[in-house]
Amino acid sequence: MSGPGRRRPLQLPLIPLVLGLLALLDLRTELLLLLDHFTFSSLIEIPRYHPLAIAVLACIPWMIQRPQ
Repeated sequence: MSGPGRRRPLQLPLIPLVLGLLALLDLRTELLLLLDHFTFSSLIEIPRYHPLAIAVLACIPWMIQRPQ
């Protein structure tokens, strides 16, 4: 049946997940340093050196929203 009320199967949003994984891999060293020795100055410096990774992580919820 292919009617207007038929639901599509849930699809995994592959591109946002891959982008998020790559962003976390980019931030891996800084996150390990924060876990080892947390300072607010090191936390503030992360967006300065990795703005694209921070932007991708901030936009992931918007990218995986399902249209209603």
